[in-house]
Amino acid sequence: MTNLDKAGTGRADSASSAPKAETNTIVKPLTQSTSRRWFLKSATATAAIAATGPWIVRDARSSSGDLRLMMGPGQLPRAVVRGFEKETGIKVRHFPYSGDGQLLNKILSVHGHGVDLISPAVSQAPQWRNTDVLQPFDMNRVAADRIEGHHLARSLSNWTWDKGIYHLPYLWGTEALAWRTEYWDGKDGPDLSYGDLWQPLLAGKVMGRPHSMMLGIGLYLDDQGILPSNRMRDAYRDEETMHRVWSRVLEFALQHRVWIRMFWDDAEAQKRGFLRNGVIAGQTWDGPTRKLKNEGQAVKFRIPREGGLAWLNGLSVPAGAQNLEQVYAFIDYIYRPETGGLIASETGCDPVQIGAEDHMTEQARQDYREIYGHLEPDDLWWWPSEPEWYAAARAGYEDRFIAG
Repeated sequence: MTNLDKAGTGRADSASSAPKAETNTIVKPLTQSTSRRWFLKSATATAAIAATGPWIVRDARSSSGDLRLMMGPGQLPRAVVRGFEKETGIKVRHFPYSGDGQLLNKILSVHGHGVDLISPAVSQAPQWRNTDVLQPFDMNRVAADRIEGHHLARSLSNWTWDKGIYHLPYLWGTEALAWRTEYWDGKDGPDLSYGDLWQPLLAGKVMGRPHSMMLGIGLYLDDQGILPSNRMRDAYRDEETMHRVWSRVLEFALQHRVWIRMFWDDAEAQKRGFLRNGVIAGQTWDGPTRKLKNEGQAVKFRIPREGGLAWLNGLSVPAGAQNLEQVYAFIDYIYRPETGGLIASETGCDPVQIGAEDHMTEQARQDYREIYGHLEPDDLWWWPSEPEWYAAARAGYEDRFIAG
């Protein structure tokens, strides 16, 4: 899947327009004539990257070095680690983190040392750009033609500076609406809306992540003509506009605070909400709810008409990484279509490798098609790159929503 914003919007995965033009290059959206199978049948990577020359994976088997990774919880399946270790003899040491802010703070605190590969969100480019804690990829050692072209373009357009490329796609997903089907008959397609969460019958039975739930409210108010905001993109333009838009969103959120059963901050909390905490509906990631469904739970995940909130996590190399042979061996392994299919099947997230769908389990492939197969390019809302002032400003509104 990819490239689903409306024309003229920025790119990325957790927030807004970058302060410098190079980090906010706009990738032109797909046209309406694009096949509905855009997310399954993508062109190969861009010619500019292919022209960098043949990719080379040097022999890492003779090295005694480990590979030290930092990835988000649930994004590195044990089966992938086992397969890579068996094939290469390289021992993987995985250090999970809870969010983009924590990842950045950890890498800054060690000045880019102590770990070989990390997984920042594509939207976080402005926060990383001037830190000097990353090193660029050697693209001669990356099989760029294995990566779905629009995902690669999203990384390149946001994470290319000083003539280097600092980010490659790893996996993507969406946040949208999920519900227990035995308790609520949520609708599919254009009738489903973020506003449906605020129906009286769901009062006290809703969950969400505070800041993205507020974004969903803003998209709903924009869709209804109550708070025009260019699908909330205007809030990333400047601080004055951001405060004008988010003040109105906060007003709605506080009026409906009693609807909230719980807030979540990771995948496991989302599962607990549905299984043990009395949640009927909410804004969730696709991965946790798809895994619940695969385990036999009566849970459905669908994209509302305002658009699913799409994110892309990638791979970056810290400046002090010591095991570069191991890094490029892992990259070679990751970008195989069979590895992409395994990652997607195990995590419930979505692959970036061309041909990965053919290697997904039948259930994962069916869910993938049911959720995304009918979508047009405008049906996802990709988190834009966040200006450096944005996260702190948003946190103020988020804290007030949580406090009630």
